[in-house]
Amino acid sequence: MDSVWRMLRINILVYLVVLSFLTSSSLVRATVSFDGRSFMINGQRKILISGSIHYPRSTPEMWPDLIKKAKAGGLDVIQTYVFWNVHEPQQGKYNFEGNADIVKFLKLAQAAGLYVHLRIGPFICAEWNFGGFPVWLKYVPGIEFRTDNGPFKSAMQGFVSKIVSLMKAERMFEPQGGPIIMSQIENEYDGVEYDIGAPGKAYLAWTAQMAVGQQTGVPWVMCKQWDAPDPMIDTCNGFYCEGYKPNKPWKPKMFTEVWTGWYTQWGGANPHRPAEDLAFAVARFIHNNGSFFNYYMYHGGTNFGRGGSGLFVTTSYDYDAPLDEYGQFNEPKYSHLTNLHKAIKQAEPALVSSYPTVQWFGKNQEAHVFTSKTGACAAFLSNYDPTYSAKITFRNVQYDLPPWSISILPDCKTVVYNTATLNNVPTTWPKFTPLGGPLSWQSHIEGMPSADDRDTFSKNGLWEQIGLTWDNSDYLWYLTDVNVAADEGFLKSGYWPKLTVQSAGHVMHVFVNGGLWGTAYGTLESPNFKFPTFSKNVKLNAGVNKIAILSVAVGLAVS
Repeated sequence: MDSVWRMLRINILVYLVVLSFLTSSSLVRATVSFDGRSFMINGQRKILISGSIHYPRSTPEMWPDLIKKAKAGGLDVIQTYVFWNVHEPQQGKYNFEGNADIVKFLKLAQAAGLYVHLRIGPFICAEWNFGGFPVWLKYVPGIEFRTDNGPFKSAMQGFVSKIVSLMKAERMFEPQGGPIIMSQIENEYDGVEYDIGAPGKAYLAWTAQMAVGQQTGVPWVMCKQWDAPDPMIDTCNGFYCEGYKPNKPWKPKMFTEVWTGWYTQWGGANPHRPAEDLAFAVARFIHNNGSFFNYYMYHGGTNFGRGGSGLFVTTSYDYDAPLDEYGQFNEPKYSHLTNLHKAIKQAEPALVSSYPTVQWFGKNQEAHVFTSKTGACAAFLSNYDPTYSAKITFRNVQYDLPPWSISILPDCKTVVYNTATLNNVPTTWPKFTPLGGPLSWQSHIEGMPSADDRDTFSKNGLWEQIGLTWDNSDYLWYLTDVNVAADEGFLKSGYWPKLTVQSAGHVMHVFVNGGLWGTAYGTLESPNFKFPTFSKNVKLNAGVNKIAILSVAVGLAVS
């Protein structure tokens, strides 16, 4: 009987241990959950306010101040891409030092009390060189990018697993006590899938399955992917996303990129988005059941080194963000958005407790009202007319609404914020003054071979520039000789031949017999160009004529 009892006790203990393990595992998986209303972290519903800060576009010395200002600005989450070509510049050789020290960056966010949305991709676009892909990837035998292709899927899974393993080792996922509450796989793929059809759909399904198989314990999102396979959360990017609806009613409504401005192009204007319009877009998204929004960018930063893509992107990636390229306050945008976030947090108890009821006051005026069972009430009063102010009566009180504005009433009575009204916010830029005397500058000059140096990247025949330079240089000389007989007819007639060159680079300088014959360059709208852009004949001499073309490719186009 004792032996039977002991056996029974052992079985019970084993059962309890297994039950405890299963229960704790279930709790771990449930620490970040969601439904159609909002995300829940450890069971607490939240409206999540996020901002993009890319660690390679700033320096480690800047990170603490950027994160401190993001926290003070009312953010809950830091969003960043993971930059494959930064971390694996050579196949199998990884870099996580300097401004590639992603773990340090994320731990600083965690220390400030912020969550992290990690967009692994690994294709990121981001106006970043080659869309984030390392150059060596292009030369993997048999590879085709972002489709149902074995070599590409193998390389992609290898990098994703490398990053996930690193994050797990550092205990960075929220179920481990870390800051990462969600991850992203792929990036804005819907257009590619539409173009390539069945192979794209197969790749998308594989991508979702591969991501879930990483067992991170946090949700995965796919931005701008209307048919994101379950359990992937599809999301919206753009200037306005209030009308966006997830592809399943049990998924939260996410705005992964609220564009704060735009990137600057060479020779183009510096883009600007008014703080009032940006605040309007966010408030309108929230009162239409939005539960997560992210500013792209919150700090844009700088495309250091070879960071900028072949989209004619400048070194500056300021993006008219709330924190400017140098990490200083971009006013009035920073303070106006900070006040918006305070108003949203005041309204949060009601926002996460119910779906809104809508009351209309006219063609362009309406109220979105949120109420909870405990009595919390919040209202958003909107005037969508871009020109005229409006007066509405809501719950027996009259409210004035400026054009194109939303007023937030966290108690359904008192206006604490209006998107079009800049109250008590600075409107001036900071002044930069040298500290401790003149600044010392360092310059870097990229070595450029001469046209006569045939020992550098010298090949016979026409070769693709990236295949020779591997993006280690912006420059490549193409050289050829033209032998003209002494009795050639055009030498006497003067009807010189035309020189025409097609290029997919950015700039081309053409030299004939040592002299500059002309220059041509592309634009963002027409990146492929032809030399000359106008009819231009080439004067040649009897005998050997040297034609030298200096091709310049500043950054690689996104894949």
